[in-house]
Amino acid sequence: MDARVVAWPFFDAEHREQFARFQAWLDRQSVPEDESDPEGSVRAWVSALASGGWLDACTKLDVRMLCLMRESLAYRSALADFAFAMQGLGSGAITLFAADALKERYLPNVRSGSAIAAFALSEREAGSDVAALATSAKRDGDAYVIDGEKTWISNAGIAGFFVVFTRTSEAGSKGLSAFVVDAATPGLDASVRIETISPHPLGTLTFRGVRVPAAQRLAGEGDGFKIAMATLDVFRSTVGAAALGFARRAYDETRAHVRERRLFGAPLAALQMTQASIADMALDLDASALLVYRAAWTKDEGAARVTREAAMAKLYATEAAARICDRAVQLFGGRGVTRGEIVERLYRDVRALRIYEGASEIQKIVIARAALEEA
Repeated sequence: MDARVVAWPFFDAEHREQFARFQAWLDRQSVPEDESDPEGSVRAWVSALASGGWLDACTKLDVRMLCLMRESLAYRSALADFAFAMQGLGSGAITLFAADALKERYLPNVRSGSAIAAFALSEREAGSDVAALATSAKRDGDAYVIDGEKTWISNAGIAGFFVVFTRTSEAGSKGLSAFVVDAATPGLDASVRIETISPHPLGTLTFRGVRVPAAQRLAGEGDGFKIAMATLDVFRSTVGAAALGFARRAYDETRAHVRERRLFGAPLAALQMTQASIADMALDLDASALLVYRAAWTKDEGAARVTREAAMAKLYATEAAARICDRAVQLFGGRGVTRGEIVERLYRDVRALRIYEGASEIQKIVIARAALEEA
């Protein structure tokens, strides 16, 4: 995290004080990680964050603080960021829409780390097109029976509960509803894992006659699309913040490298082409940070929706981070593609951010629609 960012007018004294404490805490942590065991690594980070009291932020939904924390965690470790982000995203709909009884049942466990949260929206034929969801929930007395499949679900195999989006009628986007489903509910299978280029706990959920009490529904029947969009509205900016953390780490590693690496009798940094790359990286970093923290500030200031601002932040920051990490690999040369090098890991880590919570192409559609409506 660049200390200059926290001095920007987007933040007040409370943010600066809380962030300073968080950064000091993070600097003291030595959480063991193992790419071959991402589930264990996420559990370890959830436990550490809970012990430090930092998971409280996941249920308070101060978007600026969420962004500051995700940027710092991503700078340190993709799995640290993932663990924190999913506690927030997985419980965000409960914080925003649940009845008090559901909040009292689930949110204390999110804050204590005793329950890992998950957000079950995506399906094979319905990722960015939320209205195309096929997983069904049919009313049966005082319960609903869920059937279908969700895939690319973060924390699928380790979550204690899922916020699951289903179809309760054929009324398009108005026919969706959301439920909190405990992982141990009979008929729910979370055993299928999905391996990705940057290891994360990812998997498929299968629902076969999963019976869920009607009291586990969030808001009203048919409110699922609204719940999904409002939750993503909060957390989409934080994806940009995570991308910013990856990018800033790649930038710092690259600046140190080009000063030390010698080529043709001079530091690599002396070459004009290197300087042009560093300038592009610096420009992308500042532009990303401004968009991310503008969106976060706008939401915290009370805006009902920040769909346009969040889409811009997510789109620009993730695409810029990919450019920055790519330049870092290029300037590191052979070391840049060597397994175990920091920039090699960052190159893999950043790729998924351009896809999840709405691919870059979808963000462009969102921005264009907003721009045309304004016109």
